[in-house]
Amino acid sequence: MPVAASRPTAEPALVELSREATAALDALLADAVAKVRERVVVGGKPDGRLFDREQRATHGLAWLATYVEAVRQLAAYTERMVGAGTLGEIEENLVRIALGEYLAQIVGGIPMSQGELVRPSDLGLSAAQVAARFSADVESLIASGNTVERRARLIELMRASHNATVGSCGLDETLESIREEMRKFADSEVIGHAQTWHRTNSYIPLEIIGQMAELGVFGLTIPEAFGGMGLGKESMCVVSEELSRGYIGVGSLGTRSEIAAELILGSGTTEQKQIWLPKIASGEVLPTAVFTEPNTGSDLASIKTRAVREGDVYKVYGNKTWITHPVRADLMTLLVRTNPNEKGHRGLSMLLAEKPRGDDKNAFPAEGMTGTEIEVLGYRGMKEYEIAFDGFEVKAENLLGGVEGLGFKQLMQTFESARIQTAARAIGVAQAAMEQALGYAQARVQFGVPIVSFPRVADKLAMMAAEIMTARQLTYFAAREKDSGRRCDLEAGMAKLLAARIAWANADNAVQIHGGNGFALEFPVSRILCDARILNIFEGAAEIQAQVIARRLLDGTN
Repeated sequence: MPVAASRPTAEPALVELSREATAALDALLADAVAKVRERVVVGGKPDGRLFDREQRATHGLAWLATYVEAVRQLAAYTERMVGAGTLGEIEENLVRIALGEYLAQIVGGIPMSQGELVRPSDLGLSAAQVAARFSADVESLIASGNTVERRARLIELMRASHNATVGSCGLDETLESIREEMRKFADSEVIGHAQTWHRTNSYIPLEIIGQMAELGVFGLTIPEAFGGMGLGKESMCVVSEELSRGYIGVGSLGTRSEIAAELILGSGTTEQKQIWLPKIASGEVLPTAVFTEPNTGSDLASIKTRAVREGDVYKVYGNKTWITHPVRADLMTLLVRTNPNEKGHRGLSMLLAEKPRGDDKNAFPAEGMTGTEIEVLGYRGMKEYEIAFDGFEVKAENLLGGVEGLGFKQLMQTFESARIQTAARAIGVAQAAMEQALGYAQARVQFGVPIVSFPRVADKLAMMAAEIMTARQLTYFAAREKDSGRRCDLEAGMAKLLAARIAWANADNAVQIHGGNGFALEFPVSRILCDARILNIFEGAAEIQAQVIARRLLDGTN
């Protein structure tokens, strides 16, 4: 008997339950904020020493807030889908599993990492205080959510649908059309080669980059006046997700263009915009971000690389590290210290540093610039470098915005988009892991049956799908907030925090489903595991991200 992959349903009860759960969690989060504030706030502001001492509570608060926002966005998704009459059986099961599980974890323990759970007691909340916020209906949502029967039914529907994306994402026709176009490109041009690129540590071919340029990937959010497509950040999420599903290196090529374009669009002079944005949009110019230094990590205000003005040029001296795709880049967005007497972020400036393209034989054919490749486990295809500058020259007219001392502020304005984009990449990696795991579990026969028939395998797959949907809705919401012009550093950070954890969990579980074969280099899931691991580190490590979210929650500015 055929299985209906998308049964139309009218679920006003689920809408009401999800609303009630959101309201309960808002109240619980307010209780937690008040309790943690008692520990770390002095004179109305978080005390740095106390904040660090109480990291388990402060970072746990960030994770609780992330879960609350995730539940809110699942509730909003459900309401939109029910209103449109498009909440089918797959979508209903995804939402109920995710809601039930996340509510249960809030009560029993949220995993901040594999070995760190944050429980209400860590935030100063008693079991009675938590129970007081959860009505009988919310408890029922937990009890009827992530159940054996619901997980089994979801897997049955997933096996019957044969769609890569499990359930409707709730996007409009334009964005779904973009998704389809990018998926076809990834399927035909990327997935079949990704494993070879990874295993040989080869560059993504320039032909692939050229095709991406023709598809508009590099000018996606650049205004039409500068040769771009003029689309919003939500479209960026769809493109990044689908390309990263194929290979994270391909999905990440657009990140460098996105960062450079946003820096120039937001802070550049009229002339800088006219010169660089059309070239970035067309793919003629490939940018790279040159911010991080040895021993600074996330502490960008401690940057030491200096740029000395000599006539109509700046001469750059110092070292940068973890620079992605610098050899083939034409333009570096280079964060430097132009005022050595000004400590902290006020002495920093951003340079639009031109450079010639190199290759493996001659990586940096530019005077005053040398580099050493950093060999990495995953996230290949672009190559990572440490770069030394010794008198490297940059035209003075390429000082971003034409005013010194604004570099740190200019960079901070790009972090929302960068973290939203990283969350989207993480979703793509999580999706790739789930597809590999589902395909293998259906093909692999043990004891006379496909291993997907075993509950411990099926359960992993069901949770993969439910968490992907959760991360998607949170990430798309952050993108819409950005598109609306509203401040969204909190939401962007939450999306990145959650999606990165989900990508790693999905990749790890996908390897487990493959068994010994998951440890073999010939199987793509081994690459996906390596690629997933970086997502919890770059664009703000999970701990830094939690720190930033917690400060926003506790300093009264959210």
